[in-house]
Amino acid sequence: MDGDTLYPIGELARRTGLTVKTVRFYSDRGIVAPTDRSPAGYRLYGIDAVARLDLVRTLRELGLDLSTIRKVVDRELSLPEVAAAHADALAVQIRVLRLRHAVLTAVAERGSTPEETELMHRLAQLSEDERRRLIGDFLDAAFGGLGAAAPAFAGVMRSMTPELPDNPEAEQVQAWVELAELSLDPDFRASVRRMAEDQTAEQARGETTVPTRDIAAVVRDQAGPALTVGIDPASPQADPFVAAFTAHYAQLLGCPDGIELRHRLATRLERVNDPRRERYLQLLAVVNGWTAPESLAPVFDWSVQALRVRTPGRTSP
Repeated sequence: MDGDTLYPIGELARRTGLTVKTVRFYSDRGIVAPTDRSPAGYRLYGIDAVARLDLVRTLRELGLDLSTIRKVVDRELSLPEVAAAHADALAVQIRVLRLRHAVLTAVAERGSTPEETELMHRLAQLSEDERRRLIGDFLDAAFGGLGAAAPAFAGVMRSMTPELPDNPEAEQVQAWVELAELSLDPDFRASVRRMAEDQTAEQARGETTVPTRDIAAVVRDQAGPALTVGIDPASPQADPFVAAFTAHYAQLLGCPDGIELRHRLATRLERVNDPRRERYLQLLAVVNGWTAPESLAPVFDWSVQALRVRTPGRTSP
């Protein structure tokens, strides 16, 4: 194209792939001004108008408003700065859309009531500080005020803290919402609190001041092999496994193995085996991007059954 050649609006539209109406719209708003007019008064444009309109079209497709576009093409604003600001704004919009998508998906899958939907929406919209306060309140209700034993739970509390990333996937948002709902459940809070109090009492009754392994972890390690090889919990073959973890519990409490101790241990394991606790840990793994935890319900079910058949006259509370 000749740099001195002027083009009528129809030719300019043809060369840019825009409609005459669109070119006229941009021209009327001063974004692409005519270089001259024909003797009949028609607008004429120079070669720079083609490049200018190409830029305008690109910026419009990227979502910039006309006021900003005019300042960019007039070099009143730096394009990189505008692009950076617009990218930041889009990131916020994308995050909001992900949150909405996650809530709507959860509503559809769970068949939620309007009240539940409102709660899920509110939980999904919480800021990072608000999320931390919500979880902090839950963990404090579960583990706070346990006296000398409180510091021992610091690591447990950290390991139970969700950290939703800045740009979460829909699955992570859904997991966060369900986890937050669980943490607000008074009955679940009370259940976790009882587990913490059980462990605190065990530590207090032990003969040593050195922190010992939680009995649930011991049972998992010692009863797991029996479950793996298919030993019936009521059979004599289960006796050595039961004797191993009950002996550990007896040592932990500083009292002899017997019916009362086995009944107490069965009750303890039933509390640990609360399905809501396992669900919390599963959701936590999704939110934090961790490997999904192995389900311990089967080994706890096996252990409780093995203990109950060996405690005649006792039933689950």
